[in-house]
Amino acid sequence: MEDKLHALFDQIPHLIVIYSIKILLALAVFFIGRWIAKRVSILLGRTLTFRGVDSAVSAFFRQISYYGLLIVVIVAALGQLGVQTASFVAVIGAAGLAVGLALQGSLSNFAAGVLLILFRPFRAGDYIEAAGAAGSVREISIFSTTLITADNKTVTIPNGGILSGNVVNHSIQPQRRIDLDVIVGYSANVARVKEELSAVVQNESRVLKDKEIAIGVTGFVETGIKFVVRVWVKSSDLGDTQFALLENIKNRFDAAGIEMPYRQVDVQLSKIPPIRQES
Repeated sequence: MEDKLHALFDQIPHLIVIYSIKILLALAVFFIGRWIAKRVSILLGRTLTFRGVDSAVSAFFRQISYYGLLIVVIVAALGQLGVQTASFVAVIGAAGLAVGLALQGSLSNFAAGVLLILFRPFRAGDYIEAAGAAGSVREISIFSTTLITADNKTVTIPNGGILSGNVVNHSIQPQRRIDLDVIVGYSANVARVKEELSAVVQNESRVLKDKEIAIGVTGFVETGIKFVVRVWVKSSDLGDTQFALLENIKNRFDAAGIEMPYRQVDVQLSKIPPIRQES
């Protein structure tokens, strides 16, 4: 028994040297492999971008390639430690199935991300409304999509939430229509109002004159006559043109003496005679 213990203690320095080398090799494989995986994924993303692929798509494939290579690096590092990679891969597969069942929501987000990349209802830079949020698309990642709102907030939406609801893309069409409702008093002359509205539209250079321009009465409301102004503009000019039209309509109506009424209440006071008291 003592001879076996002495033999075991004699092997300890040798085992320490062997396993130290294996651990160092495994760490070297892991860190170098991870660096290579990161560089390869970055190179792939730059290549896709150089070839004109949408930045959201290139970012998605960059992340997929990085995590795929990282799994290979981890398996290789474990092989340096003497772990049987064949059985380890089987264990990973079984564990992956169990984790997959536990993380069905994350897997649905991943599948939704793949579908968003394939069908591409929007691109990076498009202004969209989805899952109760609105903003410009910055990136479509594996599990989520990042939006930048008009007031510069960052919104991260799970891909499953986007795919399960309606997506409104404000940027995909090159031209958009502006619908403006204008109310004037009942005393206003309809032909004069239409003339002034037409002048405002014609003086706005960003309005597309080759597209249909509609100006007319759409109804009678409590405060006055309701007109609609419908014009077409480039999608990039939508907001600025709408602001300019509203301001110019108000200024032109003021100059022409056309009243734009507002809701008001008229109160009439009458003098009540005093009550006579009978003697």
